[in-house]
Amino acid sequence: MKYFASALVAGYVAAKKFTEIGYIAPKAEHVWYHVETELKQIPKEDLPKNWDWGNVNGINYLTQMRQQHLPNWCGSCWAHAATSALSDRIKIARKAAWPDINIAPQVLVSCEQKDEGCNGGSALNSYQFIYENYITDETCSIYQGRGWTNGLGCSPMSFCRDCSPGQACFIPEKYRTYTVSEFGRIDGELAVMNELYQRGPVACNIATPEPFHEYTDGIFCDETGDQQTTHVVSIVGWGEEDGRPYWRVRNSWGTHWGDNGFFKVCRGNNNINIETNCIWGVPVDTWTHPEEHMHHTTQEEQDDPRNDKTVYEFPQPEFYDDNSAGFLQVKPLGRVPKATFTNGEKNKSGASWDAVGDLPKIVDWRNMDGRNYLGWSKNQHVPRYCGSCWAHAVTSALADRFNIKEGLKNDTPYDFSPQVLVNCMMGGSCDGGDPAAAYEWAYNTGFVHSSCEQYTATNLIDRQCHTIDVCRDCVPPAPAPGEDALENCTSVPAIKYYVSDYYHVRGVDQMKADLVVHGPISCGIMATPSFHKYQGGIYSEVLGDDA
Repeated sequence: MKYFASALVAGYVAAKKFTEIGYIAPKAEHVWYHVETELKQIPKEDLPKNWDWGNVNGINYLTQMRQQHLPNWCGSCWAHAATSALSDRIKIARKAAWPDINIAPQVLVSCEQKDEGCNGGSALNSYQFIYENYITDETCSIYQGRGWTNGLGCSPMSFCRDCSPGQACFIPEKYRTYTVSEFGRIDGELAVMNELYQRGPVACNIATPEPFHEYTDGIFCDETGDQQTTHVVSIVGWGEEDGRPYWRVRNSWGTHWGDNGFFKVCRGNNNINIETNCIWGVPVDTWTHPEEHMHHTTQEEQDDPRNDKTVYEFPQPEFYDDNSAGFLQVKPLGRVPKATFTNGEKNKSGASWDAVGDLPKIVDWRNMDGRNYLGWSKNQHVPRYCGSCWAHAVTSALADRFNIKEGLKNDTPYDFSPQVLVNCMMGGSCDGGDPAAAYEWAYNTGFVHSSCEQYTATNLIDRQCHTIDVCRDCVPPAPAPGEDALENCTSVPAIKYYVSDYYHVRGVDQMKADLVVHGPISCGIMATPSFHKYQGGIYSEVLGDDA
């Protein structure tokens, strides 16, 4: 089934059986809370019948959907649940303003060493670590699917890194940090409802009986009586359907699992032990005055021998001479050639600049009538340097257009995988590319959500692109250091997202009109040394004819 608009959505979901061992009970000497003020409890009869942070008066306060089993299996549900709930609470505190801040689970998997990295952990210990230290977002420390127990240990670079071509990665001179002012544990339906309603999503331990793995929709009510907690998730809301109360819960197994990554479970009877052990944290406002909460890197941290000093090479993938399929020869080191559509433009609905009259004075999709339609900001240069700007620009612009088309009614902000374009060389690789081929791929083949294929900033060099390089899931065990354990991964069916039109936009008037009518556009620019130093304001640089 296909639904066309300025972009198209179609596809289906298939559940996959696997064993989850992402939760371990914290040791007794590690269990402590920091609660400054007990939350005043609202009686159940005074709470709303339905509450969902995905839609509060038409505003979606939920952040990115994730997949913990990419690029290989990792039992890091505890870190994902804790950081997802905290990211949502930051978005709530910021009134859903741009940009979304996605707190980095990788920092916990590498550096929170009271737990076992990819072999399990505790959301409670996660918040204790954040409280005692700090944490960063995914533009500093992207998820890599392994931790301190299997090859990705902690160093100052674990908190934030950036990378340049032909050099070892480095720690930025300063970067933003986040923390919590208090954290604790609750149990029972009413306590969870109050915490959820008054302050935002909570991370909860659950049992995962076999039928749970097959969940696709509806309200799940386990009949096996399983109460052994093996997994951690985040509750984002509650409601009733046909008189049946339920919790609405976000998982960390990707959008291809369950109901677009979410599930409902019956509420009030502690089904799958979901109401026994829930963890909450209160974020500190480090964003209103960010300079006050910057970490300024010391020379000792830069020189720490634990930092990754590898100079990553980019073996050239074998380019295919098959323009009809969208494979194009590209120039090295991130150079973007003039965009050329192999099969010409597709503009069935007509030019936007012919359909719009007087243009508004200001158009900014970060704040259109008080609402932010943009997805989260990314860093293409982590975990290593990759000249994939062409793939990021296209996937980001189209994700924003989906957010606009859906009116932000989607479960979480749209986010398409740039790594799939790099894997399948749909326009290029980490050595640069042509965004035109990426648009043709979106028209002919369709994009997939980022939870289908984690961004690794690497070229696919050992084989041609197959379905496992488009959307995958992986099973235990966590790979040993130096191993990728691809044999433990299989391709899974993915929801596909298509475009109905693609075309060139040239000149100020056309660019402005298309921004007004459809949303963000992707454009090639000259990224000069001066541009790299940009800090704010209106940028201007005049280049010669040969630039």
